[in-house]
Amino acid sequence: MSKKELRPYFPLFALPTFIAFMIGFVVPFGLGIYLSFCKFTTIKDAVPVGFANYVGIFQDEGFIHALWYTTLFAIVSVITINILGFAIAMLLTKGIRGTNFFRTIFFMPNLIGGIVLGYIWQLILNGILDRFGLTLTFSEVYGFWGLIILMNWQQIGYMMIIYIAGIQNVPPELIEAAKIDGANGRQILANVILPIVMPSITICTFLTLTNSFKLFDQNLALTNGLPGSRSELLALNIYNTFYGRVGFEGVGQAKAVCFSLIVGAIAIMQLFSTHKKEVQQ
Repeated sequence: MSKKELRPYFPLFALPTFIAFMIGFVVPFGLGIYLSFCKFTTIKDAVPVGFANYVGIFQDEGFIHALWYTTLFAIVSVITINILGFAIAMLLTKGIRGTNFFRTIFFMPNLIGGIVLGYIWQLILNGILDRFGLTLTFSEVYGFWGLIILMNWQQIGYMMIIYIAGIQNVPPELIEAAKIDGANGRQILANVILPIVMPSITICTFLTLTNSFKLFDQNLALTNGLPGSRSELLALNIYNTFYGRVGFEGVGQAKAVCFSLIVGAIAIMQLFSTHKKEVQQ
């Protein structure tokens, strides 16, 4: 059968996925929005309270701190992971001996679960800091940079693979033509390689940005928000509000809705800005 003859059946093939999406995402998200306007302990005893939960969010100093802390963490993570991932990808596309071995080694941390990674790096970093009489929970600054190191170690290899795929799509004749025209290495990178690799940059930036904002397991295992909840990222702050404070389930749900909207808005803006550069190139 031709594609034209199959077209009427496309909705039928998409139906199972559509149903799963509705049950697994749309319905729970809609219910979550409703509960964010309620005071409840279970779904059955939910009582509408209007915007009281949302007012409570902005009266919560811990949430405001977690928002700025997470934003700063996301900015630093996106910059460091993508720069280092791209730099390693460039090195591993130069025909160095053992390239496949190094690709495997760099990618392996991405296969380890977040909780396990958190405890591994907690032992490593606390062992180093102990020489100076400090721990990761001594200050939010140590927790912040501990999370940055952990996130880089886990994510760089994955982004490296995506960048390698993009770099390998750069036509060698373009680079040769640029060299003949007298372009140096920096000019070739800026005017030949980066424009062609922009789709990979879009994907990697999107992944690192959303992963940074959604980080939970590693934060829980590495510092658990200590000292005094000062190293809490947004996801951990929401979790502790919902499950750790009796009577604040509605506020925790309202935080979760705001969190979803913030992450969604930032991801859309990032995709739009980087995709626009792809079109211009």
